[in-house]
Amino acid sequence: MESSCWALKKNGQFSISGLTDTDKVLKEIATGANNPSVVSANLLNDQLIEVIELLGGSIIKVTIPEAPRKQRPIYLKNTPFNHSYRRFNDSDQLMSDEDVKRALAEQVNETRDNEILVGYGIDDLNLDSLKRYRQLIAVRTPQHPFNEVDDLSFLERIGAWRKDRETGQQGLTLAGLLMFGQDYLIREKLPNYQLDYRDGFDPKYDSETRWIDRVTLDGTWSGNLFDFYQIIYRKLTTDLKVPFELEKGVRKDSTPLHDAIRESLCNVLVHADYSGRTSVLIEKKPDMILFRNPGLMRIPVETAIRGGEPDCRNRILHQMFFYIGAGERSGTGIPTVFKSVKHYHWKAPSIEEYFDPSERTELKLWMTDLLPKGTMELLARHLGKDFASLGYLGQIALGIALSEKTVSHDRLTALCTEHASDISKTLNKLVDQGYLIRTGQSRGASYHLTMLDDFLPKPDEFFGSNTRSSSSNTLSSDPNTRSSSSNTLSSDPNTRSSDIQRDHLGRRISDYTMHRCPIIDNLSEVDKSLLERLKTSAKQAIEKAKLPCAELEKIIFEICQEHYVPLSVLAELLNRNPDSLRKQYLTRLVKSGQLELAFPTERNSPNQAYLTSNQKITTND
Repeated sequence: MESSCWALKKNGQFSISGLTDTDKVLKEIATGANNPSVVSANLLNDQLIEVIELLGGSIIKVTIPEAPRKQRPIYLKNTPFNHSYRRFNDSDQLMSDEDVKRALAEQVNETRDNEILVGYGIDDLNLDSLKRYRQLIAVRTPQHPFNEVDDLSFLERIGAWRKDRETGQQGLTLAGLLMFGQDYLIREKLPNYQLDYRDGFDPKYDSETRWIDRVTLDGTWSGNLFDFYQIIYRKLTTDLKVPFELEKGVRKDSTPLHDAIRESLCNVLVHADYSGRTSVLIEKKPDMILFRNPGLMRIPVETAIRGGEPDCRNRILHQMFFYIGAGERSGTGIPTVFKSVKHYHWKAPSIEEYFDPSERTELKLWMTDLLPKGTMELLARHLGKDFASLGYLGQIALGIALSEKTVSHDRLTALCTEHASDISKTLNKLVDQGYLIRTGQSRGASYHLTMLDDFLPKPDEFFGSNTRSSSSNTLSSDPNTRSSSSNTLSSDPNTRSSDIQRDHLGRRISDYTMHRCPIIDNLSEVDKSLLERLKTSAKQAIEKAKLPCAELEKIIFEICQEHYVPLSVLAELLNRNPDSLRKQYLTRLVKSGQLELAFPTERNSPNQAYLTSNQKITTND
């Protein structure tokens, strides 16, 4: 947070006032910050207070850092209740008594799960859960000494049972109950305890059955954290494709995405504040998995992403998951998640903290491409072995420059989590290596690919080297016939029909990032409904050899919406000569920006394809 004591606001307008005695103000700030009757802790130092000369006046800039866990809450007038505030956006909000108590508990306790529970014993555990947990350790590390001891000794060694050496009290710990207990017994200790998994929200169902799959505390299973972890991990990873890959002669059954899901799931369970009012929630969506836990983070979000400063809320639980291969220690869990998704060039995960209606933290593991499909493959194909040497940030920078025609420091900062200085170094290096050309100076500069034309699609690459114009009678044939022998566009004879990817309407899908829409390369392959729609659009042109230019242009725009249409296909649909159609209409419509080219480097290719531009569609609407 920054505070400036130099601007006055009157009638909605700011005017510069400035400070006449900065030394006096600095002394007042220091005196107040060090007075415990004014504020409970001083978070300031000389590096956080700066005097700036601006427009003939002096201003004081004060940067107030986030308070560390052991000093929260920061309060006024010697009492935390009714005098503790939390900064939210641009306002200071009074904390409730419940929030203050929770903050004080976090301040005192290094871990929240080592409490010895009075009246709880081994009989309160689900012994089947404990048995499965022990079997996992035995399989993972057959020589582990824990495998040789009885259940009570085992529970002691993993922290589920503890003896207080000072008082002599011993018993089941909160961690042990959470990990292996029964849900109804856990709720006796933690009334707000709730675990929830949801998959496939569908609004057409009523409120009780709108989830395709749901796991919650319904009494049909134990309800403890160990079983929840195993059930949900399987549900989140069952459909993941595992490529065949060997490591030391043994097939690997895991991918970076498995790692990201495992660490995210473990993270949400070991960092949850189970005394809070919010449930633990895992929600699977088509493009993202949401991991939500009650309670705020113990360290700043930026620190967690950077890693190396562990401060787990439930350290015994964390250790328990570590024994079965889940949960990175030493503060590397969140960095592992971020690193894992980079393997796929996906959008970076996001972590957000919320205070209303209750304290909670949400991690969103996005599974959407950071760049349009095919971008990285196209770069790798053109750059060869040099592509791998660019590193993740260099690859992303070139990918953005390719898909968006330009890249900038601000654009990379918005999409990546790397430090600003690393982004600057990467862009400068790409310029020095000849991949990018810089326009402008410093961080306001923009960059574009040096040889953009090299990356643009060519007709021969897409259709094959033996393409030729159409001479088929597709439109006069039975529309129910979808023969692959049509000459609408002749492909490379070495390319099998089964190798060509098509969408549900039979249109060819291109792997070029510039082809934001599919291509109708063969009318005999398109879906009957689409073919009928195209014929209906072209009907007037087929029936009349001469049409007013405006009417034929309207038909062209309608046919070329939502897909590229090659010149030969368009000519056949309109019953027009290809060369005449191109010279009289298409070239002019491309120049005016109303049509887009599929192959911009070979504008006059007989296999050129056309798409109605967004500008034209917007105008028509």
